[in-house]
Amino acid sequence: MKTPPPNIELTAQFRVDLEHPPVLADDLTCAFMLQQHLSQYSPKLVEWYLGGNSQEDALRYSAFDENGPTKAIEAVLTAQFRKQKNIFPMRGFGLWNGEDSTSGASLNLFIQETQRPSDVRFETDISDFLNYQCVLNTMLKMVDIWQPLFASAAPAFYGEKAVFKDRPGVGWMLYLPKVLTAQQVPEARALVPVMGKNEKGQDQQIGTIIVSVTDEPFSSENAEHVKTANAIEIRLVDQDLLPRYADL
Repeated sequence: MKTPPPNIELTAQFRVDLEHPPVLADDLTCAFMLQQHLSQYSPKLVEWYLGGNSQEDALRYSAFDENGPTKAIEAVLTAQFRKQKNIFPMRGFGLWNGEDSTSGASLNLFIQETQRPSDVRFETDISDFLNYQCVLNTMLKMVDIWQPLFASAAPAFYGEKAVFKDRPGVGWMLYLPKVLTAQQVPEARALVPVMGKNEKGQDQQIGTIIVSVTDEPFSSENAEHVKTANAIEIRLVDQDLLPRYADL
C-alpha cells in the first residue's frame, strides 16, 4: 500500500451564540483572521479563492484582499445563502489556495444556528507548515478566534487509528477547554496552557493543548506516534476528560 504524503488537518468545533448569532460578514472576518496568521508560514497560504465545481470556477473569486474579505465573495455567498436560509438554519463555504498536490490547502467553515456545534477545518500538505511550532501556533490562533469545545491536529485519516470513534482523537495535538496537569496526562510530550480572560478581565488559563509528539511531524504511519496518541486517549477517557461528539 502506498504511503500517503505528509498532511495535517486542524479541526475545531464551536457553538454559536444563538441570542446573538453571527452573520456571513462575521464568518468571513474570522476566516480572514486565520488567513492573516497562516500567510506568515508560506507564500502559498496568502491567496485564497472560493471553491467551485471546476478549477476555473474555483479561481474565479478571490476570498481576501489586504483589507479583509472581498466584496465579490460576500456578494456570491450572500446570494447562495439567501436561497437556502428559510430551509436550513445553517450555512457553509470552502476556500482553496489555488494549488494542487503537495502545495494544496483548504479552509472550510460550517455554521449551524442550532444547539449542534459548528465546525472549522484547515487542511494542507505544504511541507513548510508541517512542523511543531507552525501547527501549535495555528491551533492557538483557532482557539483565540472561535473559543472551541475542542480542537485537534492530525493527519487527515488519523481517525481510523484513534481508539474511540465517538470522541475526538488526540493525533498530534488536542485542545480541551480544561486545565490539565502532567499527573493527569503523563503520556503527553507537552501540555501547553492556553490563556484567556475571566469576567473581570484578568488573565487565567482557559484550556490545555495536549501534544503527543514534539520532535518531528506526527505521522499515522509511525507506530510509536499512534501508540502515544492512543495511550493519551485512553488516559483521558478513564478520567472522563474526553467528551463524546454526541455530548458537545
